[in-house]
Amino acid sequence: MKTLIAAAGAACLMLIAPLASAADAPSDPQIAHIAYSAGVIDVEAAKLALSKTTNADVKAFAESMQKDHEAVNDMALALVKKLNVTPEDNATSQALAKVAEDKRAELAKLDGAAFDKAYIENEVAYHKQVNGALETVLIPSAQNAELKGLLETGLKLFQGHEQHAEYVAAGLK
Repeated sequence: MKTLIAAAGAACLMLIAPLASAADAPSDPQIAHIAYSAGVIDVEAAKLALSKTTNADVKAFAESMQKDHEAVNDMALALVKKLNVTPEDNATSQALAKVAEDKRAELAKLDGAAFDKAYIENEVAYHKQVNGALETVLIPSAQNAELKGLLETGLKLFQGHEQHAEYVAAGLK
């Protein structure tokens, strides 16, 4: 299971890594779509967890993920509306969605403690991946100060999510 999670995380990182070169840096509309897509992915994972788990710690974590990622996505939507920017679908956001869809299908087949462990391990890997992409690609590439600020705020929140997921994972072992 850990190998599958690591492979999915590595696949997503490989999809984002090419954006790191200056010539290929994503535009603000692309960044907005990538960031929004990443939030939707975690909201959907949280909803799956809430429908499957009976573990109080996993449930509390999933509730937090749903609430926080929906709130950040609401702020992102308000910002793109204010700036009159249309988020632009792109290869990175499409690839993230595909990997997430495959992971959700895999998690949906699990139940009980096996689900809880796989979900939380995926959340640790996912937040590491997203936080790394925010730090190394998305924030440095953002041209609009308000978008950059929202991404920086999101990074702080999502770093807390990563720590929370690691804490819950330690309790499941």
